Amino acid sequence: MDQIKIGRFIAECRKQKELTQAQLAERLGITDKAVSKWERGLSLPDSSIMLELCALLGITVNELLNGEEISMENQNQKNEELLLEMSKELERKNKTIWNTMWVIMGVCMLGLFAGLFAVAHFMPEGPWQLVAILGLCVVFLIPCFYALKLEVSVGAYKCKNCGHEIVPTYREALWAMHCGTTRHLKCPACGKRTWCKKVIKK
Repeated sequence: MDQIKIGRFIAECRKQKELTQAQLAERLGITDKAVSKWERGLSLPDSSIMLELCALLGITVNELLNGEEISMENQNQKNEELLLEMSKELERKNKTIWNTMWVIMGVCMLGLFAGLFAVAHFMPEGPWQLVAILGLCVVFLIPCFYALKLEVSVGAYKCKNCGHEIVPTYREALWAMHCGTTRHLKCPACGKRTWCKKVIKK
């Protein structure tokens, strides 16, 4: 979606309704700074107020997201284009989240090994060395929990038995045995517990 185009369209529609940014903001229960950001293409309206915004401006959600008025004969084509664009945007976001997860894991692993190496070679043997090793392991685990949250938030896990795509809760994924991003989960479709491979596209 073209945020600049959408912003200009919002500004045009607002002016046609003879509303200032402050008046539009007041009717929506938000700040005029938020409206200014939309119109400058810096952000998009939140989905919770999108319908109300469209009603105030006298446009459809489809027109808002396309950033232009749509005639009836072009409606279906524009719907398909919008759905395709939203699908591509979701795929891009999922890939970004997925790559972020691997970066977090990579940095953590390097940090853990570097820390363990430093403790083993530069700290004298004794209780403080053990405390340092345990501390490093705890520090390593914290970002691992966050990385798992990112892993669960994108795509699904494909059941090896029936092919059903499972979206587990964070707790289910946390307690499941795993090998990389393949997790041992119970499939709600076939009822069997099997090794489910992570798939980004759902």
